[in-house]
Amino acid sequence: MNNKVQANKKLGQHFLTNQNIISSICSDFEDEADAIIEVGPGPGILTEKLSQISKPFFVVEKDTRFKENLEQVVGEDKVFIKDALTFSWQRLFKYFQLNDSKIWLVSNLPYNVGTVLFTQFLSVPQIKYMTLMFQKEVGEKTIVRNIKNEMNGLLFLSQNYFQSKKLVKVSPGSFSPPPKVDSIVISYTRREHPDVAIDDFETLNSFLRVLFAMKRKQIQKVLKAKYPEDKITEGLKHASIEASLRAESLTYQQVLDLFQHLELNR
Repeated sequence: MNNKVQANKKLGQHFLTNQNIISSICSDFEDEADAIIEVGPGPGILTEKLSQISKPFFVVEKDTRFKENLEQVVGEDKVFIKDALTFSWQRLFKYFQLNDSKIWLVSNLPYNVGTVLFTQFLSVPQIKYMTLMFQKEVGEKTIVRNIKNEMNGLLFLSQNYFQSKKLVKVSPGSFSPPPKVDSIVISYTRREHPDVAIDDFETLNSFLRVLFAMKRKQIQKVLKAKYPEDKITEGLKHASIEASLRAESLTYQQVLDLFQHLELNR
């Protein structure tokens, strides 16, 4: 495959060149998955290895420059030159009869839209496994690190819907062109029985956006933007949360209890 196309800075592209990391990513869930989707394959650095796994394989790529090369590896009918942010996952699953399949999603997430894409992937129930590369600072927000004040909206969503672990840290020199920051690859396995059901994903995500919009302000003051004061008082008492605490200091269970009281027990 021709890998000589220049990275597009506007799309946040940095092409991985470290073969050890490429191998780690491409072997992460090869035995567990029924089908594979790669988002943002670019010049196909991961694509060639993933295509050697004997399972249905699809790619979603926004950059039209890579269409012909990707089709040579994956096949014309399995290359979608689309923006993943607006891509219809359910249409893909229905057309290729993948609704009951365990999908493994692989992506070197563009730095400029990584958070938005990650949130979208969490909401797709057919995606059972993910191997994702992030800007290190962003990726670490999705995994438990047992540090003070680590709670945030991404972490709660990730913990609720997936089990996660760090696969490998990636230095700037592993890319062409090198980014200015370190990256991290994280491995995710979907929980069969999340505490908040997938049907309530949008309600949960909306609640978390309010709760963590001003994470250093006192929780009671933050929640007043959406909820009645008496309801907030009841919710904080139910979740054993002091009104003066900040959202970033909460535990997973406290956020869960607060959400259930304010949103699901209306």
